[in-house]
Amino acid sequence: MTPHSLAFYTDVIRSGTVLGAKPTDSPDQVTAILGSDFAENSPDGRSMWRDYGMVEFFWGRESRDHPWEGHHFTLQVHRLSWGGSVVNREIRERYGRFDRHLRFDKLERLLAKRGVRMEDVPDSNAPVYSLHWQPVSQVSVMAFRSPERGERRRGGARIGDVYALSSSMSAEQVAWYRARYGCQNA
Repeated sequence: MTPHSLAFYTDVIRSGTVLGAKPTDSPDQVTAILGSDFAENSPDGRSMWRDYGMVEFFWGRESRDHPWEGHHFTLQVHRLSWGGSVVNREIRERYGRFDRHLRFDKLERLLAKRGVRMEDVPDSNAPVYSLHWQPVSQVSVMAFRSPERGERRRGGARIGDVYALSSSMSAEQVAWYRARYGCQNA
């Protein structure tokens, strides 16, 4: 893992933004930051997401007459293991080369050195995945923990790899997960 790509992930987790693009930003605001190279999906006219490679932003609206409201973003880190060019040009220009795997333990240690702590959160994807949360930025991190019986992973995901980062996960959502799936270390 290059130090630059690790800096990208720590910047996202610390700030709750992607290059300054917030989960609540409009589609035009996100495009102004990440560029116009994206695939757009709007199956019903009330929800939309734009795929910028590894990064996806999501919006919703009441009706076609209402403006889009930003909902969340997700970094599909597992796509890096597929190879190819999945990192957005603007991100690559700022942070350089990205490795195919991001180890959660390495990321967590780097964050801890910078005074950023992650909390474990129980969820329905255990034990195949583990979920972690940064309360200040409200970014969650899902890590691959064990393969499901008979399942093969595309791209060679390894135990301990980060699967995805998402924002925003509120304290209320975390409390609901803990009530529903069992309390873990807070």
